[in-house]
Amino acid sequence: MSAPRNIRTTFGFYPPEGDEAVWQASLETFTSAVERDFHDADLEVRVDPLRGVEVLDFDIEVEPGIWVTGTTALPSPEYAYITLGNVTADEAAVFALWLRDSYVPSPTGVRFITSAAMENGDEIPWPLPATGDAAAIEAVMREHLAASGAE
Repeated sequence: MSAPRNIRTTFGFYPPEGDEAVWQASLETFTSAVERDFHDADLEVRVDPLRGVEVLDFDIEVEPGIWVTGTTALPSPEYAYITLGNVTADEAAVFALWLRDSYVPSPTGVRFITSAAMENGDEIPWPLPATGDAAAIEAVMREHLAASGAE
């Protein structure tokens, strides 16, 4: 059996549909959580030119030797997203595990989608598994990519 393709894509993470406020998130709480858990984080707040809201760009080492670059927009409880750019499913899974277990208040409160899937017409976010380790999350992310024809 061959190893799955390890494509790089953008992963987006969102709160549950219809309950966007469940994260109880803000740039300040997210920044604090990142600074607490990722001591070498490179963080920069800027204004998104498309929406005119403040966003946080971040580079963090989620595991030794695994760095992810992302952007988060949490300007109000009703509008929240976090994206990771140019990452593989295994890299995104490590971040997603942290997000689910260390930041959001409920393990059932995270959905994800990939730009690779969206390019193939799949625009429906999938729920992140409420339990399991990074390998279990990666398996679901790879299933998502395969179901959309991206992997």
